[in-house]
Parts: sequence; structure tokens; C-alpha cells
Amino acid sequence: MKINKVLTTAVAVTLIGGAFAGCSSKKDEGASPSENPSKSSTAPAAGSKSINILFSAEPPDLDSSKATTNAAFTMINALNEGLYRLDQDGKAQPALAAELPTISADGLTYTIKLRDGLTFSDGSPLTAQNFVDAYKRTVDPNTKALYSFMIEWIKGGAAVHNAKTADEIQKAKDAMGVKALDEKTLEITLEKPIAFFTAQLTFPLFFPQNQTLVESAGDEYGKDPNKVIGAGPFVLKEWKHEQSLTFVKNEKYWDAANVKLDKFTVTVVKDRATAVNLFETKQADLTDLGGDFVQKYKGKPEEQVKRELTNAYLMLEQKKAPFLANKNIRQALNMAIDRQAHVDIVLKNGSVPSTGLVPVGTQDGNNNEFRKTAGDTQPAFDAAKAKELYAKGLEELGIKELPAFKVTADDTEGAKKTLEFILAQWKQNLGITSATADPVPHELRVERQDNKDFDVIIALWGADYNDPMTFMDLWTTTSSFNTMDYSNPNYDKLLADAGNETDPAKRAQLLVDAEKALMDDMGVIPLYFRTKVYALNTAVKGLYFPAFGTEWELKNVDVVK
Repeated sequence: MKINKVLTTAVAVTLIGGAFAGCSSKKDEGASPSENPSKSSTAPAAGSKSINILFSAEPPDLDSSKATTNAAFTMINALNEGLYRLDQDGKAQPALAAELPTISADGLTYTIKLRDGLTFSDGSPLTAQNFVDAYKRTVDPNTKALYSFMIEWIKGGAAVHNAKTADEIQKAKDAMGVKALDEKTLEITLEKPIAFFTAQLTFPLFFPQNQTLVESAGDEYGKDPNKVIGAGPFVLKEWKHEQSLTFVKNEKYWDAANVKLDKFTVTVVKDRATAVNLFETKQADLTDLGGDFVQKYKGKPEEQVKRELTNAYLMLEQKKAPFLANKNIRQALNMAIDRQAHVDIVLKNGSVPSTGLVPVGTQDGNNNEFRKTAGDTQPAFDAAKAKELYAKGLEELGIKELPAFKVTADDTEGAKKTLEFILAQWKQNLGITSATADPVPHELRVERQDNKDFDVIIALWGADYNDPMTFMDLWTTTSSFNTMDYSNPNYDKLLADAGNETDPAKRAQLLVDAEKALMDDMGVIPLYFRTKVYALNTAVKGLYFPAFGTEWELKNVDVVK
């Protein structure tokens, strides 16, 4: 991948919570009930324990090398597992690894022992080589993995990704700093020390892959139950595309004795009223809430609040819609949106209006919260000022009004209401009538976003680790996630300097300066920092909501009637 996420250095970064990732471009705003979730051809045996979950969107696929969406990371985390798994307190606990890694004095080399007798869910052996194969596949330029930057943290990873010919790729892979010393011992050598690398090994990108299935499935790997395999607590039994996914307990899982849930079904539902009705009629055990439904469940035993490190924003494609390359136009579009009214009137779920790019709760790498360190960097709502900037921008462009353009988003109830609100704000405060709403299914929205096939698009990004860099390096000129042709050399330099700075305080200040530069230029328009509220059947115990990475964690779930 051409993106080089700036490598965070050996600063003390503490992960919290239990996302992508997603993290992104990868976050989902919702999804459609295609069937009654209480009915399934894979019904559990009498006396078994099962739950039904209503989810916001179907994952495009379940290939851990290529996944970028929250939906994908959540499902992959159920059917597979890494060397470590984050617990409810956000701490990495041994999973497929027998113990925490042995780390060399210079912080570069991790030696990790696997548990005895590990297998994939089909019974085939799982060895250290399965991790080596997965990492080398992800960083191979032919895989076109958007998240390969994390594998480039491994020594020689960037050389693999930048190689041009088959011979160069293979030679670089052979020299890469990841080795199977024997069947149960994995050695990883990093380019630079990364304080949170052990916790990062819980991210799906670092999960093992069965090379035999990867090769036999080819481009279809991860797209159906018989084309994906893992070593996690559950097995994907059935996938009715655009409808539901059904998982059953993996009896070959190393910790199967402590997995109480026999089955869970995820049904894709877009309409919140339908979802709440299914929950209230006991056809579903978990659903997210929005709007008036949040208030309905406030203070009730079923209410569950998920504090996230997730931001929502508008991306502006500057080549497809050249008028968006004008800074005054971008600033006007930002200042014309009353973000407080948006969270109060539309979201109603505890989300807060953005005051910069990096969400509340994110650490700054210097033992402080970034938002408190940086303060408010995003220009606030100001309709009068927005009108002045808009008029100035039009004059600079030599036009009297903006040409027709579309604002794209997921086609869920919440996303469509956000679309309506933004267009109404621009019409009321700037007189813009040329913008039209373009709601599309989640998978299509992600596809258009990745292919730069949009004018303006609403996206979300959830932290992959608790540090500002996970939000900020998306918008460098060379980032593969920067699919809006935005470039700010000053911003690029500040992030590069932060990546090479070993003093935590100086690094934090460079990141603050970078956010200020991005917000002054309004390269991307933040909207809100997300909080989600759920209704959960009180009989369901042990389910928790990580602050980032995945939507929920089911390994320790039990059903107590």
C-alpha cells in the first residue's frame, strides 16, 4: 500500500476500552431486516444457549488482510483470534499465545510461545507459520490491503510492500523480520519500538490464516462460510448475504470449556423502529438505539452505553468536485453546520459535537487527553461568518453558485437523517440548493469511497489504537485512506516530525500543531464524536462493548434465565 502511516515511536501509550476498523471509512451507520431473526435453519439444540443480535451493516467480506470495516472486524473477532485478546479493561491477555511476549531490551524483538495443540476450527494444525504467512500476505502489494501499514511496522515490511517484481517481493519477504523459530515459537522484529505493540497484536490484521484455504479460495476468500476459517470461539455456520450471519460454538477452540454460548445470529437491520420492535417482542437480544428510543430506555436495566473513540466527518473529493479545492468554500461548509443541534435533534444518543479531528477520550501519548491538550481547533458554527466565506469563495471561483453535487452516505435511517440535516443547514445558512442526498447501501458507500467516486461523503473512523495518530495520518498526501485528493505539505511534515520524535511532550505538541493546520485548512470536516446506546436483554451476561476495534465481544457471554 502506498500509505505510510507515520510510525509512532516508543512513547507510553495506554490502550483503553476493549473498532477498525477501523477501523474507516470503515465505520457503519446501519443496515435491513430481511427475516425474522428468531427463525433459522441452524436452530440450536434444546437447552442450548443462543442470542439474536441486530447489527447495522453486513461486512463486505471477512478477509482479515483486506478488512477495513467495523462490521468485518467484529465478525472476524468472533470466528478467529490473535496471539492476544483484549479483556473488558482493554488489557491484552494471552489467547493463542501461551503467555505474554518476551521483549528484547531495545524493544524491537518479540518472542512469543503458542499454546499446545492449537488447531483451526476444521481441525487442521495451527502453527507459528500461519502467522508468518498471514503477515507476509497482508503486506504483499498484490494483496492491496489498506491496513498493510501496520505490518510495515515489522522490520522489512515496507520493503515488501514497495517491491515491484515477483522476485523482489519474494526476496523482501524472505528478509522480513517475522519468523517461525519452530512450530510453537514466533519471532517478530520491529523497525522501531512501539509501546503498545502487544495490544496491537489483538487486532484482526494480526490473526493467523490457513494458507491452504487462502490459496484455494483465491479472490473469494472471506466471502462465504466455506471460504473463511479461524481459530476463535465461534464458527461462521451460515451467511445469507444482506440478511444474516449465523455463528455456532467452535468445539475445537482452545478455551471452548469457558465459552457458554452455543450460537448467535446477527441480522442486518436498517430501520431503528423495526429493530426496537423486534427487541421488545423478544425476537432480538441486542440492538443499538437512536433518536427518541435512547430516551425511552434511559435509566432502564436494558440500557447499555458504549463510549467510543470514533469520529464522523465529511470527506470532500477535490478532483471530482474541483470547487471543493477552494479553502473558503470548505470553511463555509463547515461553519454553516450547527453541530450541537445535529447531536441534539438528530442523533440524541450522547454523541458530542466535534471540536477538532481527534475524539474526546483519546490520549495524547504524554499521559494527557488530547482534546484537553489541543483545546478546540475546529472553527465553530457561525452562520454569518460562513456566508461571508462562501461569498468570497464563489468570487474566487468566478461563479455565482456551486454546481450540482451529491452528498453520499449509508442508506440507514440515522445516516439519512444526518444527510437531510446537513443539506438543510447549507440551504438555510448558505443558500445552497445544488446539493442532493445520495444514500446507498453500506458496502456500496465503502466501495465508492475507496474508488474516489463521490463529491462529498459521510464517513466514520474508529481508533485502531489509543493515540491521535490513528486519526491523523489518514489525511497525509500519500495515505491510501485519503481518497479525496487532499494535500497539505505542512500537515505532512508535522506528522512526519511527530513520527520521529521520541520526546512524548514534544511529540504531543507536534500532533496538536498538525490538527490545527488541518482544521485551519479544513481538509476534512468533522461532525461529531460518537457514543452509541444499546438495549440488551438483561438475561445476557458477560457481553461488553470495546471502546474501539469491534462493536461487541461475545467470548464470555452467558444466558441466565
